[in-house]
Amino acid sequence: MSFIEATRMALAALTANWLRSALTMLGMVIGVAAVIATFAIGVGAQETIGRIMTSLGSNIIVVWPGNSNLGGARGPSGSSGRLSERDATALRDEVSEALVVAPSVAGNVQVVYGNLNWSTRVNGVEDDFFVARDWEIDTGRSFTEAEERRGAKVAIIGRTVAEQLFGEDDPIGSVIRIQKMPAEVIGVMKSKGQTMFGQDQDDVIFVPLDTARQRLLGRFKSRPDQIDSITLKANSAEALDEVEKSARAVLDRRFAQQTAGDLSEAYNLRNLTQLVEAQTSAARTLSRLLGVVATIALVVGGIGIMNIMLVSVTERTREIGLRMAVGARRRDIRLQFLIEAMVLALVGGTIGILIGAATSVTLARMTGWPLVIAPDVIGLAFAFSAGVGVFFGWYPATKAARLDPIEALRYE
Repeated sequence: MSFIEATRMALAALTANWLRSALTMLGMVIGVAAVIATFAIGVGAQETIGRIMTSLGSNIIVVWPGNSNLGGARGPSGSSGRLSERDATALRDEVSEALVVAPSVAGNVQVVYGNLNWSTRVNGVEDDFFVARDWEIDTGRSFTEAEERRGAKVAIIGRTVAEQLFGEDDPIGSVIRIQKMPAEVIGVMKSKGQTMFGQDQDDVIFVPLDTARQRLLGRFKSRPDQIDSITLKANSAEALDEVEKSARAVLDRRFAQQTAGDLSEAYNLRNLTQLVEAQTSAARTLSRLLGVVATIALVVGGIGIMNIMLVSVTERTREIGLRMAVGARRRDIRLQFLIEAMVLALVGGTIGILIGAATSVTLARMTGWPLVIAPDVIGLAFAFSAGVGVFFGWYPATKAARLDPIEALRYE
């Protein structure tokens, strides 16, 4: 019997019990759909984290004050107020592996232009901050040294602030009011998007460091040299660990006398690359767990195919005996039942691929993650479906081929 004839007979047998065949394929449909969706979720999450990492800046370390401790009551992280511009200068002078060292302050402000207003945050920075964060100016220019030195009333605004206050108009040269201070807009930053915590990085205004401390944020009047954070950018990824080690040594030495040797609450130092790597590892682990679930679903679908094929062999015992009696060889019987199992697996796999792709598109739209449906993954899922059909269909097909023709004809 030819392969085409065996295929025709297998399809006829499956369509004769189409409802049972459809229910049998359900396990394969779910398994393959889970594989496609799992891959899309995993790769999409990792690409999103990678994009966020790029937006935060590469090879950077952030230092901020430690916890305050008044009468045994510990304040939140950053509340000690111990970090000063002198610490940033020491880091700049002594950490040779650092490309830039950028102190900064931040606070919430109300900004007004014409009859429009917007609540945002202001960052007092030096020009090195943009180098550290790999953040480019889209239109306009950055601060000059003279503007930084005298605390000039100039501002660079994020894309979100520009859209809220100016819409489609060009904001360069316009004067906005930040709190009670008028400031000329000299630049607009390129869009950065959200952080991994969902914060809009473009909803920000940058002013010179001294402008923020002296004119906008009143909490710095008693300590004009105080800063909120220091960002260090390493020369390369290989130098990042050395920058962290050197920065800790410098800060430990500077804070040793202030804290009577207890440095646990003096400052906080975070390698953002390690943070992103931890997030990526978590996403990868989640993908693997989902992959295990998808694999289990495929195995369960294969077991369902084998179970139904065994039932089919039992139901068609007399038919098998009759075909053998008129000349069908054992390999012909095996081929027919094996084709039936493969058809169930492949059709189920094809439907699963379509459902998985549709699910991936839906998830991408809901989460905002990039849509990743690789052709090699689809091919692998299809090949795996065929493999499941062969693996779980082999035993029922072999059992059918080994039936004794005489006993099969007598079967009731």
